[in-house]
Amino acid sequence: MLLLAALLPVGLLPAQVNPARLDFERLTPVAADEPVPIQDFFRPPRFGKPALNPAGTAIAAEGDTGSGQLALLVGDLGQPTLRPVRFYKDEDVEWFSWLDDSRILTSLVGEKRFPRALYVTHAATLRTYPIARYSATALIGVPTREPLHPLLWVYHNATDSGRDLGVIQVDAEKRLGEYEHPIPGSFQESVARDEEKLHGTRAQAIGSFPTPPGGGLVVNYLSDQDGELAFAITASEAGYALFRYAGEKWLPCPVNLDQYQPLTAGDRSGELVVLGPREEGRPRPLLRLDAATGAPGERLLQDDAYDVTSATFLRHPVSRKIIGLKYHRAQPHTEWFDEKYAQLQRTLAARFPGQVANLIGGNPAGNRFVFSVSSDRQPPVYHWYDTDTETVGLIAASAPWIDAARMRPTRVLRIETRDGAHLEAYLTLPAGGATEARPPPVVVLVHGGPQLRDSWGFNGEVQFLASRGYAVLQVNYRGSAGYHWMFPPADLWDFRKMHQDVTDAAHMLGRSGLVDPDRMAIMGTSFGGYLALCGAAFEPGRYRCAISIAGVFDWARTLAQKKSDQYENPAYAGFLRALGDPRSNRQQLDAISPLHRVDQIKVPIFVAHGRDDAVADYRESRALLAALEKNHVPHESLIVPGEGHGMSFTKNQVELYSRIEAFLARYLAPAK
Repeated sequence: MLLLAALLPVGLLPAQVNPARLDFERLTPVAADEPVPIQDFFRPPRFGKPALNPAGTAIAAEGDTGSGQLALLVGDLGQPTLRPVRFYKDEDVEWFSWLDDSRILTSLVGEKRFPRALYVTHAATLRTYPIARYSATALIGVPTREPLHPLLWVYHNATDSGRDLGVIQVDAEKRLGEYEHPIPGSFQESVARDEEKLHGTRAQAIGSFPTPPGGGLVVNYLSDQDGELAFAITASEAGYALFRYAGEKWLPCPVNLDQYQPLTAGDRSGELVVLGPREEGRPRPLLRLDAATGAPGERLLQDDAYDVTSATFLRHPVSRKIIGLKYHRAQPHTEWFDEKYAQLQRTLAARFPGQVANLIGGNPAGNRFVFSVSSDRQPPVYHWYDTDTETVGLIAASAPWIDAARMRPTRVLRIETRDGAHLEAYLTLPAGGATEARPPPVVVLVHGGPQLRDSWGFNGEVQFLASRGYAVLQVNYRGSAGYHWMFPPADLWDFRKMHQDVTDAAHMLGRSGLVDPDRMAIMGTSFGGYLALCGAAFEPGRYRCAISIAGVFDWARTLAQKKSDQYENPAYAGFLRALGDPRSNRQQLDAISPLHRVDQIKVPIFVAHGRDDAVADYRESRALLAALEKNHVPHESLIVPGEGHGMSFTKNQVELYSRIEAFLARYLAPAK
């Protein structure tokens, strides 16, 4: 061990695989001469996702209060502290929403992923009571005329074999019947004894809505600007279909969802805001659309370089009209349609130069606002702003234990694909930068999805790797959100071309002189884990090692697994349309599946997976490990019981990245 340590450069020493005890109570950074602990990059935020009540006088947020669990935090805007709401120690906040000025609806999960309960909390007293148990729900809308009768999509019911119950309207003032917690005896015995008393999904319902016709599975419901149920999108093997709710029934809309992508409801009844049809050589426009007729209307926005995908729409607190939206360009961007808010954005940007000011919400009077500032080196810090006095007040920092001065800046790179398209990547260099004498090793960190994207901003995983001496390259390959307009539709599901984009970016960086081209690793989670293994299997000699977390490696096997729940999960229909039927397309599916090319892998592989992953089946990693063993490929693994897709528990994240730190140090050391 002493000899190995002497051969490794500073920053690449093997980590201790057994992590130290977690400390969720420390709020300050460690001393400048100490390595930043792994947990500091991955622990739950102290404060996040704040929301004002409708009057703009109180604020709620989620945050860790020292236990590693996400609690609900409530307080008056401008007060120095927020008070945590006490539920049960093993429950985390999944989502919350103000119903009116004094009551908050909160969804809780147990073990980081299992639905536990819906609670209503009185903000002034913190008194809380349950209104439902154990069903998986999504909040569809809070009607402005009846805010205490929210609309919930019960997409996985606690009873009836978990079937989708559709949208119901519940009474948030009606407390669920008394019960003991945890439920005594077996779950089945409890349900048989008094299922409605225990779970309350139907018992609480004061109204229900029919499911859309046609036999497709619901992908999403949308409420209108007033919080009323308005639209549904379904999926089947024939494709996607749009319905509007009118006259207490669902009516089909003559809208081709292969051309128009619904994003949110518009400002008028029956109106949607959509991404419009493709236009040659230009990003897709953002349009208003009449769902009843399919007729496009006003063009809200057309960016000159990006499709406006994954947008967050901003509405006026009184009129509920759309006044702006947030989306990602090379950096996060907010587009305002209201000049008052545009001026406010400019004011905040001037006060915090070099950071991204993100306006979160304001009061009806339009003189008190909540916003955050952040950067590539600084996790979000939340403030309030009073336009009358032009004063700013601190609310809370999301991660006060992070010392921004010790974090590394991220630069935007422009990369060219082998077919001539121009995409973007992000490069973060370690402390000391890059010198000709000591160029740093590289981790090519590949995002999942595939139709997600990397963005400029603070990223704990990136900063962890940079703190350990690695340059980090993040590539927005074709299929990444925002770049679809550059490629034919078929390319958005062409996994080999996505792999080639990552490869081309890695080669480009290797030729730049900024890094050591002979010491590269590739790493990713979910679809990124798939692309990481593709790098090892299809690019011999490019990478020294590969790390795959919660990956998929055999697409024919994956389609067969998803077919088993095709009547409950719409994902199968989408994959079948995009990738083809394995019965007639097996050769092409095998060609994009690195599990069938394990004999070509010549570098060490690290495989991690949660045993209870419901998104990417754990058996994918089990089959990969067996194939690596059969082909005598050096490998390590971390299979974690009780984890789902990725690692949710901080203790497991710390163990995972401790193992990754040691693995990278072992295989990216300079050649002897």
